[in-house]
Amino acid sequence: MKTLKKRRRIQVITLAVVALALSTVLIGYAMRDGINFFRSPSQVIAEPPKPSEVFRIGGLVEEGSIIRGQGETVHFVVTDGGESVPVAYKGVLPDLFTENQGMIGTGSYVNGVFQATEILAKHDETYMPKEVVDALKEQGVYQESGES
Repeated sequence: MKTLKKRRRIQVITLAVVALALSTVLIGYAMRDGINFFRSPSQVIAEPPKPSEVFRIGGLVEEGSIIRGQGETVHFVVTDGGESVPVAYKGVLPDLFTENQGMIGTGSYVNGVFQATEILAKHDETYMPKEVVDALKEQGVYQESGES
C-alpha cells in the first residue's frame, strides 16, 4: 500500500512540474509580440534587425531633418550622436515633438528606414526617457540640464 501512495505522489509531482513548464512556455509564447526591445540608432546601424521585428528606437530628432510630405506622412532623422536613422511616420505627431529633443518610436526597420507606428515625445522641458539618456551618454552627447 505504501508503494501505491509513493507512486501516486510521484505522478502528481511529475504532472505538476510538466504543467508548470507548459504554462511558462505558453505565457512566453503569448508575450513575444508584446515585448518591444529598445535600440539606439548606433545599435540599429551596427546590427540591422529583421524587417518583421518590432522594436523601439530612441534618440534626438536631428536639426533640420523634419520633412512634412503630402498627406499625413512625416519624415525625420533620429540620432544618438554616433549614427543617424531615417524615420517615416504616418499620423499626427505629439505637440511637444520638435528638433533637438528626445523621442522614442515604435515600429520596424525596413529597407534602411524606420517605419514608425507610434511616436512618443518628451512630456515637459526637462524629461527624457531613461533609455534615450543612457544611449546618448554612451555616445558622449548627453548633457545634464541645470535643473533637477
